Amino acid sequence: MEKKPERKGLGRGLSALMSDVNLGPATEAAPRRPDTRLAVEKLRANPLQPRKDFEPEALKALADSIRQKGVIQPLIVRPVGDYYEIVAGERRWRAAQMAQAHDVPVVIRELDDTEVLEIAIIENIQREDLNAIEEALGLRQLMDRFGHTQEKIAEALSKSRSHIANLLRLLTLPTEVQSFVREGNISAGHARALIGTPDPEAMARKIVAQGLSVRETERLVRESGGGKPGKASSGRGAAKDSDTRALEADLSAHLGMEVQIDIAGGQAGALMVRFKSLDDLDRLCQALSTVPAEMG
Repeated sequence: MEKKPERKGLGRGLSALMSDVNLGPATEAAPRRPDTRLAVEKLRANPLQPRKDFEPEALKALADSIRQKGVIQPLIVRPVGDYYEIVAGERRWRAAQMAQAHDVPVVIRELDDTEVLEIAIIENIQREDLNAIEEALGLRQLMDRFGHTQEKIAEALSKSRSHIANLLRLLTLPTEVQSFVREGNISAGHARALIGTPDPEAMARKIVAQGLSVRETERLVRESGGGKPGKASSGRGAAKDSDTRALEADLSAHLGMEVQIDIAGGQAGALMVRFKSLDDLDRLCQALSTVPAEMG
């Protein structure tokens, strides 16, 4: 009977979970040390896994690699009854079955459902083939489900806070524009240039139709007066300064909703938050109700 692994999962921070998943390239000279090897039939897929689709061609390529070199990066699993549930590494497990491998290396962890979901989201964020919208949605899940701040996520991912904020701002764009990014019709750079423009959908369709570069898109936005200092903005009065627009972008990224700040004159003004569903409204109400008393 195998020795029960030491309980290491609970109470750890995001950085510790990140290092556990650690999907960086492993080398044959220094592979991650597994706890043991388990037969592929002893493993089960994670029902909490947010990723449901696995590209057949990519799986086949991984299976070919496994036939030649084996599974270098161990799977993370947790014991559940008479079998082990995959916490991270389902793609490797599926490819190992295609390669007719008998067993795979594993790292066994005692984790609760919350940690399992958190690690599954982290694993997805680390995928190389992830588009910017999918990555932003993963980051948003880490913030909404687990209360992680942009600063904490940036530190764990070894990214700048501005990088995290810029990704999250993409989620304030209309669904059609986000779909263009998902499908590869426009890049994240194109999409960022459209944030704050009066009609981002029309602008995105123009980018696709004319095959505009990011620089050409930025010039087009400036010339149209869409969301840039020094131009009238949506016919709503004086142009906003860069500080106001930066604040709008930060609030939009934090809430996951479009935020508009209108300065009427002097120090007075109005802040408007656009929500797309009642769930968004509920989330906004919760965010407002948790403002510390000293800020109220």
